[in-house]
Amino acid sequence: MVETAQITGILEAALYAGDLDAAEDFYEQLLGLEKIQRVANRRVFFRAGASVLLIFNPELTINPPSNPRLPVPPHGGHGPGHACLTLDREGITAMRARLEQAGVTIDAEFDWPNGARSLYVRDPAGNSLEFAESRLWQ
Repeated sequence: MVETAQITGILEAALYAGDLDAAEDFYEQLLGLEKIQRVANRRVFFRAGASVLLIFNPELTINPPSNPRLPVPPHGGHGPGHACLTLDREGITAMRARLEQAGVTIDAEFDWPNGARSLYVRDPAGNSLEFAESRLWQ
């Protein structure tokens, strides 16, 4: 039997949005994530702590990239996805106020059985975005 390598975390996660301008504004301007890169209307990437949040235009990423030195396979998704970003309890309270001030509807906010807090909203593409305390999965 082949020995399994120990996975140490998630380096990146992807969501899909047809309107990258709206996604870029939401994630960079409203949420305050650092934009790493934008490539035309194909993709925009953001730093989220030690991880990267990738936002792809699903209509364009189903096609292979044009650079043969980076043979990333075509991929894509349709319909809303989900991502969870880590904030402490005070950060969740502040984010809720910021989102409400911007007119973003709060889908849900509650404490899990272990006491961790979660706040759910939708991004402009309809993806479910959660803000949660890191102890949620401890």
